[in-house]
Amino acid sequence: MTPFKIEHLKFTSDSISTWAPGDHRNTNWPVVYVLDDVTASRPTMRGGRLNDVYVGESRNAVARMRQHLVAPDKRHLSTVRVIVDESFNKSVCLDLESYLIRMLAGDGSYRVLNRNDGITESDYFDRDRYQASFLEVFDQLRRDGVFTRSIPEIENSDLFKLSPFKALTLDQAVAVEGILEGLFEDLGSGATSTTVVQGEPGTGKTVVAIYMLKLLVDIANSVPTEDLDSDSLFSEFFGGEYKKRLSGIRIGLVVPQQSLRNSIKKVFKKTPGLKPDMVMTAFEAGESDEHFDLLIVDESHRLNQRANQPSGVQNKKFQVITEKLFGTDDTTKTQLDWIRAKSTHQILLLDAAQSVRPADLPPEVLSQLVERARAANRNYPLATQMRVRAGADYVGYVRRILSPDVGADSVPMRPETFEGYDLRMFDSVADMHAEIRRLDAEVGLSRLLAGFAWAWTTKTDKSAYDIELPGVQLRWNGTQTDWVASATSLEEVGSIHTVQGYDLNYAGVIIGPDLSYDAGAGRLVVDRSQYFDKKGKENNAVLGKVYTDEDLLRFITNIYAVLLTRGIRGTFIYVCDPALRVHLQQFMPHN
Repeated sequence: MTPFKIEHLKFTSDSISTWAPGDHRNTNWPVVYVLDDVTASRPTMRGGRLNDVYVGESRNAVARMRQHLVAPDKRHLSTVRVIVDESFNKSVCLDLESYLIRMLAGDGSYRVLNRNDGITESDYFDRDRYQASFLEVFDQLRRDGVFTRSIPEIENSDLFKLSPFKALTLDQAVAVEGILEGLFEDLGSGATSTTVVQGEPGTGKTVVAIYMLKLLVDIANSVPTEDLDSDSLFSEFFGGEYKKRLSGIRIGLVVPQQSLRNSIKKVFKKTPGLKPDMVMTAFEAGESDEHFDLLIVDESHRLNQRANQPSGVQNKKFQVITEKLFGTDDTTKTQLDWIRAKSTHQILLLDAAQSVRPADLPPEVLSQLVERARAANRNYPLATQMRVRAGADYVGYVRRILSPDVGADSVPMRPETFEGYDLRMFDSVADMHAEIRRLDAEVGLSRLLAGFAWAWTTKTDKSAYDIELPGVQLRWNGTQTDWVASATSLEEVGSIHTVQGYDLNYAGVIIGPDLSYDAGAGRLVVDRSQYFDKKGKENNAVLGKVYTDEDLLRFITNIYAVLLTRGIRGTFIYVCDPALRVHLQQFMPHN
């Protein structure tokens, strides 16, 4: 494969005119180019004002540059870098363009000016060889000062993982297209709608939520004269009647988990068209004086029913919002009812098996949501595993292992292996922690996680330890927000409320004494006294609900299933209960 070259020129009419006749490929060959405003007086910055960057591909680079010169949002750019390779074709250029957009968005030093009109994972001849050359393109652009971070640094960042500039899997693309068609139909007819997107851990529910919001904003803000690549997946939705139907549309993204919500806000702050105040809690959506045309709710299974909230202020807010929306303090109303009352259209992303607290929406409400969405042809399942590199059935395997009656005749199990995925059980937390440290030094993002089976002593005594096991003394996560990237996280243990919704490269999971195995009965059991999340086992006095040990078993096994599906490259497990350890060794390799 002939090496590529990167040609540099000033983003001016004179410079482009001078460059045009130098090579026939400047006007008649597929190329990829990068436009930015990085100059000697304004170098690429990690903080302060962000640089602007735009990545494009074209068969006629000169004509495309001249179009950009008169575009209001790009005329301030100063530098052009054109990536030329005599072996490039349209498919390669679309793939390289997508790659560079994703990496620049994850770098953190830029506002990426591209629209979100449909990047997909499309295969083509010799793609592996071409993608190997993309790494060389990246390295050259980094030497030129375009990138400020290495590839591992970028790929391990929340800015990359939560970026709206993602290449969609086929089932994600099908879901987005179907949702768009249904939404535009409803906007035209004045009908209301509720759409449900279902997916197990790692199928990209949050990706779809962020992607969808960015796409709708880009359609609403599209300029009629703007050139649009007809090959892009969602090009048909830009301009015309679709743009009109989104005129003045008010959209919000509701994210129940604090840490994930704050991470998404950071992404929105660096993305044109998106604003951090678009991302909110269910309380903020309910309190808003404005009505939303569309509310997208990520992790909808974590919306609350009426229950004792973490603070008295929130208890009061729950009552006030319900009275405001429904005229009376109807305790049967949930945060889902708030979302419906505050919006004309809703897109709800959920996985019922990730409910981890009694205050979460009950299973019957989630089941009813899904049934109604199916009946209305507004239910979209996501199946492709994007996170765990262990094949599609790893998540299902973990959930089967954690089924209460696993090993009994009613739930027969057999050991499975996952080629290329590092799944191991450890007899020592110290050894597991040492392996996590080693891998973190090698690839980053390797952390210890645990079920809530130890009291959080360090909340009041910073000198104490929370988790004491043979050979180790450990503390819970020192921060509730962005813990994974915090300076002390490698020496701490993350809880479910810190990591749900996040990716790790390797996860070392401690299954605490809250979960054990009754060999005689052949089933998993819980020890309520060893489960220290007060809100995780609290009865619901408002609704008169008492949570049994069976209910608690569902929440705790859901928690461990979530923790065991955080690792992209591998998952390590230490089990406190001896009987459970022996039982699980049947299904997992031993270190």
